[in-house]
Amino acid sequence: MRAFEIPLYYRSSFISTIKNLRKDIDARKKDFSPTLLDFGSVQFLIPRHFGFCYGVENAIEIAYKAIHENPNKNIYLLSQMIHNPIVNQDLQEKGIQFIMDTDGNQIVEWDIITKDDIIIIPAFGTTIEIKEKISSIGLTSKKYNTTCPFVERVWKQSEKLGNNDFTIIIHGKHKHEETRATFSHSEKNAPSLIIKDIIEAQLLAEIILGKRELNEFETLFKERYSKNFDINQHLQKIGVVNQTTMLASETQEIADFLKNTMINKFGSEKIKNHFADTRDTLCYATNDNQQATIGLLKENADLAIVVGGYNSSNTSHIVELCEQKLPTYFINSADEIISKTTIKHYNFHSKEVIQTFNFLASKKPLKIILTSGASCPDTLVDEVLDKLLSYFTTTITKEEIIKKIHYRG
Repeated sequence: MRAFEIPLYYRSSFISTIKNLRKDIDARKKDFSPTLLDFGSVQFLIPRHFGFCYGVENAIEIAYKAIHENPNKNIYLLSQMIHNPIVNQDLQEKGIQFIMDTDGNQIVEWDIITKDDIIIIPAFGTTIEIKEKISSIGLTSKKYNTTCPFVERVWKQSEKLGNNDFTIIIHGKHKHEETRATFSHSEKNAPSLIIKDIIEAQLLAEIILGKRELNEFETLFKERYSKNFDINQHLQKIGVVNQTTMLASETQEIADFLKNTMINKFGSEKIKNHFADTRDTLCYATNDNQQATIGLLKENADLAIVVGGYNSSNTSHIVELCEQKLPTYFINSADEIISKTTIKHYNFHSKEVIQTFNFLASKKPLKIILTSGASCPDTLVDEVLDKLLSYFTTTITKEEIIKKIHYRG
């Protein structure tokens, strides 16, 4: 895989060495078991895959290239580059201005931006309407377009579905930038509808099977379906695509459920005329990280710490998986660990930062799962590791840990 040029302060030599050793040992990515870092009184379980993915590193490389190549120009980014506060703050400190916030609210008015400025499209992509607005100013968005290739693959699949007269069901969070962009592209090609989970898939199935009144559709899916959506006509042929950061297993569950719904209505012999198999829209990096988390959770541990931006969808799904098994703390940096007894962490269910005391058990050795989302720099994970290590008397160094992994390989 291509090596991207990103600032060195986002990388950790310790974490990178562990990742590279695992790649050498398991080049075909068949082993999703974690790496054990045994420091004596405290042990860490590190997943096979975590941290920056291809799309994130590509976006960061392009953004810093834009800064380097345009020292005397105004540089604008449509919204957050990725969902990580450290990366976004660094870009702002280097002069990049955000045009919108993550909900699409305007921060910099369009009439301030001129054709001589530079504009960057974030990794989530953007809507057709915003691209047209950029063009109307006289700007080109092609040179510094950091849209993830896997997001663009979803758009291409949506176009293919539309060309074959299928309605597009998007599994995603309708306010997320990526889902807004995907919806914009999909509704250009076909009737489109956003659903957020299996519960909404079940509600949709009841409408498809005539178990609910058709007028309930507008209430259940308000502001999440395309203009002129005809319930009688547009739910005869469907295909499912996804926001790439959603749980891959949930997208597959939704697709399988809706496929069975169409079989119930039209019969298995006609299913190809009514349901399109679109599982290839699942992002490999998201899937690898989630599979690595599942592999991680097969091991016994006392608690989990997940590092990432609080508005990061893929990170919240990792937290969701970990919470099913053990106490889990979602933090954005080592600064959230106040002391050996106190941690500030994010509850993504209630959308609030809370404080927990005595989060580290007195058990020896204490076993901690440590992982991060796809938009989190490895340096932040390393800093969390170091801070936690500072609370324990250890008998082994990081260098000796690396030697042990070398030996096991």
